[in-house]
Amino acid sequence: MEGAADVSETEYTPFESKPDAVSVRLIVRRVKPTPGSQLALFTTYSYHAFITDREGDTLDLEADHRRHAEIENTIRDLKYGVGLNHLPSGRFPANAVWLAVQVMAYNLARWTTRIGLGEAAATTKTFRRRFFSLAGRITRKARRLTLHLPQGWPWQNQFGRALAKLRALPLPS
Repeated sequence: MEGAADVSETEYTPFESKPDAVSVRLIVRRVKPTPGSQLALFTTYSYHAFITDREGDTLDLEADHRRHAEIENTIRDLKYGVGLNHLPSGRFPANAVWLAVQVMAYNLARWTTRIGLGEAAATTKTFRRRFFSLAGRITRKARRLTLHLPQGWPWQNQFGRALAKLRALPLPS
């Protein structure tokens, strides 16, 4: 089954030689790399391990760990995708406004990516590089606006489909 993972658990005692060493659960997830990925060239599996002292089913704990990793990716994307790693001012109100505007931009990019493109994993930096950093031209003819995109642009079809999906959304009343 493609996309399936193997999950295993064992007991592990870090710093076993110490008198107050405590045993914990070591849970490892093994996944086959996706075809065409760089990882697929070098290895047959990718391993992701974590240690926990929580009680519960191994598969539930592993799924919860992956959900937590998605939150970590969101934080990383906010820091490096929309510039929240450096706040522009030494004044709290200015930084609060900067934070609010950047989070709105981030949410708008996520909304556009998920609804328009049908993707969930594209980072804000990738989204901006592919679709916002684009030299296009808008012309008017017979009272109609036309967007002209560069020929040979690799994401032209994807952009057209996303634009059509977003235009088809009903306007709020």
